[in-house]
Amino acid sequence: MRFEAGRTVLYRITVRGRVANVRPCRVISDDDRGLLLWLARDSAVAVEVAEDGRGIRQMPFTEWAGMRYRLEPGNWQGPGVLKFLPHGVDHSVWLFFDDAGRFASWYVNLEERALRWDDGDLAGVDVIDQDLDIVVAPDRTWRWKDEDEFAERLALPEHYWVPDEAAVWSEGRRVIKLIEAGDFPFDGTWTDFHPDPTWPVPTTLPPGWNRPTIPRP
Repeated sequence: MRFEAGRTVLYRITVRGRVANVRPCRVISDDDRGLLLWLARDSAVAVEVAEDGRGIRQMPFTEWAGMRYRLEPGNWQGPGVLKFLPHGVDHSVWLFFDDAGRFASWYVNLEERALRWDDGDLAGVDVIDQDLDIVVAPDRTWRWKDEDEFAERLALPEHYWVPDEAAVWSEGRRVIKLIEAGDFPFDGTWTDFHPDPTWPVPTTLPPGWNRPTIPRP
């Protein structure tokens, strides 16, 4: 399944079969390397919160695990982000830019590989965020991010959605080898990207954004 350039698709983070985060993105390219998406500033989004309005990072995971949840509408507040989803791997690579449109950093989001869906009038990718991340500066120095959060959640396997800690660390270390070697996509590809100012910003989520998640094998 390939998505046509210019099409809006939904990047959705799922948790135990429910939709937990929705971001409408514009397809920049979809080829043998993978899927490249643009998330524009002010795009409509939806984020899972507890019934009292707090997010998952605003309380201990032991408390979050016993909560009921709802999806809170909002808007993407920061500068636009390029999201690159290579085929068949358990991570995506995001390119962050500053307010002036200059490349600021790479961000490796360790996630269970994307499952694509296409309903004709709406399409998207569903991923499972594995929480552990890698932040990469323009000079390719890197650091792990959210190790404590990852460990906290692993301590509650009956509530956590990551079954294999070792596989997540292994995927991260594999990507670090690419970073240190300056291999694609850490070779400068897309760091000079600038969105077309005429592209529309999706200020509302399209009908069907909360469709059922894709069952995983």
